[in-house]
Amino acid sequence: MASRFQAAALVAAPLCPNAVVWSEENLIAVASGHLVTILNPALLYGPKGLITLPAECEPYQIGVVKREDLLSNCLLSTCLNRDRRPCVQSVSWSPIGMAPNAGCLLAVCTTEGRVKIYRPPFCDFCSEWIEVMDISDGLYRYLENNNFGEDATEHASVDDIPNSVPRKERKRRRVNVSGVINNDSRSSVYTNVGSFDLARGFEIRSCQPKEKNSYQIISVSKAKGKPVNKVSNNCTLPMITADQYASRSAILHSLVLAWSPVLKLPSSNCPVPPNGSSHCFSVLAVGGRSGKISFWRISTPECYSIEHSTISTSTVLIGLLQAHNSWITTISWAMISSDSSNPQVLLVTGSSDGSVRIWRYGLELLNSTEVELAPFSLLKEVITVNTVPISVLSIIVPVQSPHQILLLAVGKGSGSFEVWICDISGSKYEKAGSYDAHDQAVTGLAWVFGGHCLYSCSQDNIVRSWILRGSFLSDVPIPSITPGLKSSTDLPDVFFSCLGVAVSPGNLIIAMVRSFDLDTLDHMYEARAQKAAVEFLWIGGQQIDALSSTFPEYGLEAFPDFCKEGLVSWVDNILWSLKQCEHLDKPLVVWDVIAALLAFKRSVPKYVECILVKWLSTLHPESQEGLSPEKILSHVSKNVSNISSRRLHLLNIICRCVILSELKADQVNSKLHNLEGLCGSIEEQLDVWMVLLSNSERELRDRLVSFSFSAFLCLTSHSASSFSHPGCWYPVGIAQMEQWVARNHEHIRKELKVLASEVVEHKTRIHSGEYAEEEQCSYCSSSVLFDSLDSALCQGLEECVDGVCQTHKLVRCAVSMQVCPTTPLWFCKCCHRWSYRLAPECLFTMPSYPLDFKHRRKSLTVEEEISKPFCPFCGIPLQRLQPEFLLSASPV
Repeated sequence: MASRFQAAALVAAPLCPNAVVWSEENLIAVASGHLVTILNPALLYGPKGLITLPAECEPYQIGVVKREDLLSNCLLSTCLNRDRRPCVQSVSWSPIGMAPNAGCLLAVCTTEGRVKIYRPPFCDFCSEWIEVMDISDGLYRYLENNNFGEDATEHASVDDIPNSVPRKERKRRRVNVSGVINNDSRSSVYTNVGSFDLARGFEIRSCQPKEKNSYQIISVSKAKGKPVNKVSNNCTLPMITADQYASRSAILHSLVLAWSPVLKLPSSNCPVPPNGSSHCFSVLAVGGRSGKISFWRISTPECYSIEHSTISTSTVLIGLLQAHNSWITTISWAMISSDSSNPQVLLVTGSSDGSVRIWRYGLELLNSTEVELAPFSLLKEVITVNTVPISVLSIIVPVQSPHQILLLAVGKGSGSFEVWICDISGSKYEKAGSYDAHDQAVTGLAWVFGGHCLYSCSQDNIVRSWILRGSFLSDVPIPSITPGLKSSTDLPDVFFSCLGVAVSPGNLIIAMVRSFDLDTLDHMYEARAQKAAVEFLWIGGQQIDALSSTFPEYGLEAFPDFCKEGLVSWVDNILWSLKQCEHLDKPLVVWDVIAALLAFKRSVPKYVECILVKWLSTLHPESQEGLSPEKILSHVSKNVSNISSRRLHLLNIICRCVILSELKADQVNSKLHNLEGLCGSIEEQLDVWMVLLSNSERELRDRLVSFSFSAFLCLTSHSASSFSHPGCWYPVGIAQMEQWVARNHEHIRKELKVLASEVVEHKTRIHSGEYAEEEQCSYCSSSVLFDSLDSALCQGLEECVDGVCQTHKLVRCAVSMQVCPTTPLWFCKCCHRWSYRLAPECLFTMPSYPLDFKHRRKSLTVEEEISKPFCPFCGIPLQRLQPEFLLSASPV
């Protein structure tokens, strides 16, 4: 097998399949024993994030069983349970944008059946991730209020049950938390959470009439409150049968979970979104021992913040689905149509009874008023009930497919897996084959390169690669051709099982978690601190299609360890990854692509230049591949106005992180043509890319300023008195943008000049501090002149000390051009610019520079324009700059 290029040790061994998951923002979570370890693959030996499970959780009060019924068969597993400490059963990343800081949330399911959701500690300055929601508590409250779905019958009462909580004491007092909305206490219910000494709050209310069972659960952050009252020895709990106890325990015991893609709630279903939320949401599916799946609609925050963590998130239980008659062992989502009006989302479920079912989720099904009627309809049972349990699933919708085709890989406990090709639109489900790939249970499956390749791993410690050709899978070796990076870790290569495989956002790297054979390690040193490891392998050299015979051999003779076929495969796969980045529904996270290009650049720079020139030739339809690299660069540089914003963002990232990687970001920002210290030949080569970067960033700034001017004129024409709405974008910094246009009047396009002249005529109608021309220093209140786009110097105090006047260097917002306040700012890890305001969503979706801004102004609805926490020049997710000892994501 191909050798790893980097690895990290884990202090606890994983116990479940799919133990490693890769987030959209480029973080890796590993379920390792009683911990969840969160890593940044770009800084594997740097800081880590942790989620530590509590030692024990107090069981839910679901009833009392007679002593003689404890030996019933249905309670045997409960009586024999001797787990001293819960371990992680399943982990799943949310889509990007679900956390208060626009990052990803992490859902964790434990072996005790508890499900909690955590957020990154972006403003807490700690490595431990913060719990924001307890899904199990919400499910318990709903089931308790509905008598666990049983007939309402009178239960015998049992007194003097030790270690129980009286019903009157279950409702905890409200914990007042600064920054959290405090509603009427009569609409809130509280419950105990494990061994915590704080009352954990959930507000349960219905956004529909009271008779409808649709509950909204809003998490209340941890706070210092009164300690939990001591448990009384006298209580009244219902007497239930052993079967009832087993049934209730099974419903509450969760096993696996998965997040759906981000969807949008139609205004017809909920015209006004709940407080602290938006119309966009993701559905968290939680499967349990009873065969039921609970679905939780979790809304994205109404607005994002890197300063406050008390932004509430609306969570609604939208349904309970009896998906199988046995344990739910695996769940996976896929979107086959991203139409915002009616997106088509599929849910695939696997069970311990060996069955696999495909369900369709439709927004029109949300009109159901009963939670028991989940918004899902069964499409097909592709695998019927049998004796072999299902362990893992992996599904993908090929991008190049003209129809609604779904590729489904089903891993089994026997070590085999099946591949199904599902034509959803034509209702055709074809079994491509069954493959006895492993000797033990399949623990991981991952499609890569749009469904052309499949990776599988098993408890037998074997990872295999498969290529899909037509409707048949063929076993191929894992590519051994790497960009040249070798592993520098001292970890031993003595593994005995592999418990998961995950793919990087660009599909060029796979990560797998493997457990060490502790008997072969040194028990004094190695075995104590090294229970497992996460390994990373390059897969960009995987040959997918027939090789091109016209590839120019730039610098291949300097890389004798590579065969031509492997290098051509790397070119095809890198270009494929860059093509996928152009899809607007995907976040711009290209760390693996940049890492591969940088690794190749160290050995064969001509090879990297060839790849990039080939990609640049696709940016403009008038470009021709027969042109020389210099002419292609010149042609693209002159036609940036006809290139989409997403492609310009990709171009800027490549220029900064690959071509100009020797220069610091601050140096590039201060003076793009400053190439001092470089030799002449390199200077001439980089100067062309510098011009290209300068033109690309200027084009993006033109689009941002033009849209801001148009929005400003639209608002003034409607005599709007207030432009600020939570989560919505509105134009600010108009005065500073005017000054920038005046300073660069000779280089500004005529359309922008026309807009600027109209702004001058209308700005007298607005009397707001947001549009003040004169700015003041945040430290000394002196005036600040507009002389730079990225920074500014105040005029200083009138009183000088020893003839020296004190001045302050300030940072300007990359979006509004205004001087930033002293509060925490958004930071771009690519261009190192700072932002206080966020850019409008429209900037990132423009196919070219709109020449009809003046005519589009009539149909422009500023109130509906959403702010996006992305860099206006690089397009990558913005974040709060963390100290070096704390974990943060690396989009590039």
